[in-house]
Amino acid sequence: MKPLTVIGFIGSTLDASKSGPARWNKWRPSVGLCMYEDLRVDRFVLFYGCNYERLARCVMSDIATVSPETKVELCLMDFDDPWDFEEVYGKLLDFSRAFSFDNDHEDYLIHITTGTHVIQICLFLLTEARFLPGKLLQTQPRPFQPDGEREGF
Repeated sequence: MKPLTVIGFIGSTLDASKSGPARWNKWRPSVGLCMYEDLRVDRFVLFYGCNYERLARCVMSDIATVSPETKVELCLMDFDDPWDFEEVYGKLLDFSRAFSFDNDHEDYLIHITTGTHVIQICLFLLTEARFLPGKLLQTQPRPFQPDGEREGF
């Protein structure tokens, strides 16, 4: 089985939480992705904007807690306007051309759950065009069970 790399954006809303133990009671897609028992994430390339470095470091630390085998690589990517299609597509295309993909020895998942709708659309288009040579992945929390607990992440 080849190592698995996930590429995705920090969710400034969905991944955010207050510090302390209560943060474990909220679904956070980037952390939750590394909590599946049947999905081993070896590397997580996590994009963040400079305004969200603290959040990115918190998410990286929480991923290390739940999945110590996952190496998180924080990747700064700022946008003047994350809703501007041309800017977002251009920067993600530049990333895809510069990144050292190794399809013979590594599998890739492109996590499109977080980021603006424009970011999600651009990730989708770049994946479909094979500039990002992976499979698309969208996650969501599992529904509440009758006892009020979530059935895992």
